Amino acid sequence: EYMGTRERWKGLSCWLVSCPAATDTWSVMAIFTPTNQIRLTNVAVVRIRRAGKRFEIACYRNKVLGWRSGAEKDLDEVLQTHTVFVNVSKGQVAKKEDLVKAFGTDDQTEICKTILAKGELQVSDKERHTQLEQMFRDIATIVADKCVNPETKRPYTVILIERAMKDIHYSVKPGKSTKQQALEVIKQLKETMQIERAHMRLRFLLPRKEGKRLKEKLKPLIKVIESEDFDEQLEIVCLVDPGCFREIDELIRCETKGKGTLEVLSLKDVEEGDERLE
Repeated sequence: EYMGTRERWKGLSCWLVSCPAATDTWSVMAIFTPTNQIRLTNVAVVRIRRAGKRFEIACYRNKVLGWRSGAEKDLDEVLQTHTVFVNVSKGQVAKKEDLVKAFGTDDQTEICKTILAKGELQVSDKERHTQLEQMFRDIATIVADKCVNPETKRPYTVILIERAMKDIHYSVKPGKSTKQQALEVIKQLKETMQIERAHMRLRFLLPRKEGKRLKEKLKPLIKVIESEDFDEQLEIVCLVDPGCFREIDELIRCETKGKGTLEVLSLKDVEEGDERLE
């Protein structure tokens, strides 16, 4: 089919060369072909209003939320074209002077990033409902993966977390990442059920000279000290809240000038089996 199309174009070119009148007719047709229109199909539109005008970008379906959540890093996987429109469905491209007035630049890629981050995704009611349902499940999955019952140390199932989220009437926020919302859900669920983030198990190896002093600084960040050995250096195995990991890492590196070490023994301290609510 491709070769057939190619041959037809060759034939048309030869005909135009051999027939001056036809060439004039073709030129007139070309003049009236709209050059500021781009036709796209299967498009998800993101829209923003700036400086009293509407601007739109054409994206691939199901990619916008991935970009906003950080799951998708490749801009070319999100944008159908690095072009800013005033109307995607009609293929009308935005004028350069309007872009500069609204965004302070005519760099279309940078403008596309701005619209992706701050614009409103245009979807049908059915699509919006499906997306919200998927985000609800994704949030529940993250919560189930990160949390346990603090008494039994067993993880909760995704279905149980979904039920608990419905009980507290949690509403998904399309503009926020699922990870951010999962942390919000954990805080809210703590008010109605036994739940907390699973602890990380860490091992510290601290120089003898700084060991005792540094241990006192680390204590407020440690949930449980499982073992402690003070010989040539101080070795501590402990459980910590994952949210404190970065602070602990920076504290050990700075206080020991790189001589201390921090080792992650396990990302989650959990017991086998799923937690169930009667």
